[in-house]
Amino acid sequence: MAQRSVFFVSDGTGITAETFGNSILAQFDLQPHRVRLPFVDSVDKAVQAVARIDHAARQEGRPPVVFITLVDPEVLDVIRGCNGLVMDMFTTFIEPLEVAFGLKSNHRIGQFSDVARSERYHNRMDAINFALMHDDGQSSRNLALADVILVGVSRSGKTPTSLYLAMQHGVRAANYPLIPEDFARMSLPQDLLPYRSKLFGLSIAPERLSEIRNERRPGSHYASLDNCTEEVAEAERLMRRAGVRWLSSTNKSIEEIATTILQQIRPDRLEY
Repeated sequence: MAQRSVFFVSDGTGITAETFGNSILAQFDLQPHRVRLPFVDSVDKAVQAVARIDHAARQEGRPPVVFITLVDPEVLDVIRGCNGLVMDMFTTFIEPLEVAFGLKSNHRIGQFSDVARSERYHNRMDAINFALMHDDGQSSRNLALADVILVGVSRSGKTPTSLYLAMQHGVRAANYPLIPEDFARMSLPQDLLPYRSKLFGLSIAPERLSEIRNERRPGSHYASLDNCTEEVAEAERLMRRAGVRWLSSTNKSIEEIATTILQQIRPDRLEY
């Protein structure tokens, strides 16, 4: 398919429009050029946004798709006049919800100042700090406060999963690498033994692990397929022996991994 632009236009950060828009775009086999236009909160900024959208329409010979989350009616009118297919998320969802709830929405621009004062927001910040302090076995202090402790061989996805759990769900996640010394003893690291119920393992296909490690240390024994095959096999054997729940991260997104972990270890975090 020829180049096609998709714009995410918002009077806030644009993260909501982008996240929702991308979830819809994922249903189609295409790779559009994505443009996020945040903080479009005045008519002047809306005019500039329309200029970019219309320029893309002229260059590509077809209307861009425009996902919007806008509240100000004047700004909204300007954007709706662009040469694009406008998908108004607020009109689509908020107006029917006003009818369902029997309430009028706030129609306020940006809610992040309110979010930043909430307990849930502060819990997320604490969880992020916890994940950073307990990344890759850096510290064993306060492990009793962890909601989950991820274990697995180096580069199996523990760090990004820990940070995602913290940022998206406020889950305090530590992570520990399983290393040859653990395999020789066929025992979990000593610091983790009191917290066996909090452990969750990540494995990965040796071929994929070798690819990832070669990006970091090309041509090394650490990245060799033989070494990766041995480490993965030993790690899985150790986790089975220790009764640690685990899954393969090879073909799973971070979102899928995190949701599986929450279902098994902290299902309460799926309700809020």
